[in-house]
Amino acid sequence: MKHIYKKGAPSKPTLLMLHGTGGTEQDLLGLAQFIDPEAGVLSVRGNVSENGMPRFFKRLAEGVFDLEDLAIRTEELKQFLDDAAKEHGFDRDNVIAIGYSNGANIAGSLIFHYKDVVKAAILHHPMVPIRDKQLPGLNGMNVLITAGDNDPICPPEETNDLTQLLENAGAQTEVFWHHNGHQLTQEEAAKAKQWYGELTK
Repeated sequence: MKHIYKKGAPSKPTLLMLHGTGGTEQDLLGLAQFIDPEAGVLSVRGNVSENGMPRFFKRLAEGVFDLEDLAIRTEELKQFLDDAAKEHGFDRDNVIAIGYSNGANIAGSLIFHYKDVVKAAILHHPMVPIRDKQLPGLNGMNVLITAGDNDPICPPEETNDLTQLLENAGAQTEVFWHHNGHQLTQEEAAKAKQWYGELTK
């Protein structure tokens, strides 16, 4: 998968940065730098193209995921993460996923499919990746979800359902609401930095 890797301080996590629809591996580098300038960064470009816009998996319509493709692409990203840890020499057990929109959804799918796939996750404007799935035990997993209560793409019910599913599987989940739409805001970035700081201190 096309990606950018930046080596971090030995004691720091590696931040797996996952962009939204139409983004690239460059999009969230500034967010990673803001959250922790000393952390390692693995910023990945989605392998799917929708009318020329990079995505991490196919969709059938707005908000309707191609679940078969989602499963394939989730496995592909997991394998890439395992291989990248060997190639670049970072600690595979100290990876924190940070995703926005489509990137948050593939990060959520990783967590839904694989136990201990990441240490923690910050999901900006995620939806439930797949329903009616038995989640692995998520005890020890910390997840921050940020959401806009005026988000036309990801309604509040979606956020509430995802939170419930994660908590039912044992994850420690915090939700940060703001009054904007689907765009990633400065206050979300500030919340992510604060949450991350408390998690890693």
